Amino acid sequence: MSAFINLTGVILLIMMLPLIYRVLVGPTAVDRIVATNMIGTKTTVVLLFIGSIYERLEMFVDFALTYALLNFIGSLTISWYFQRKRAQENPGEAVSASIEEVQS
Repeated sequence: MSAFINLTGVILLIMMLPLIYRVLVGPTAVDRIVATNMIGTKTTVVLLFIGSIYERLEMFVDFALTYALLNFIGSLTISWYFQRKRAQENPGEAVSASIEEVQS
C-alpha cells in the first residue's frame, strides 16, 4: 500500500510541472490563477498522502484543510483584484458585461 501511495504522490508531482509552466508563461492572468489553484489542489492531496505514509493522517488532514482554505481565499482575492482592475481600466465594459450576465 505504501508503494502505491508513493507512486501516486510522485505522479501528482510530475503532473504539476505543466502547471508550473502555465503559471510562469501563461498568456493571461486567468490562466495563471487557474494553474495556481490546480497546484494548490494537488498539493492538498499530496499532503494527505504524506499523512498516510507517516501514519499521522489526522494531523495532516488539518494541514491539508488549512492549505486548501488558504488556496481558495487566495484565488478569490486575486480574482477580485483583477476584476476591480479591469473595471477601472474599462468602466463601461464592466457594467455592460454585468448587465448581460444578469439578463441571460
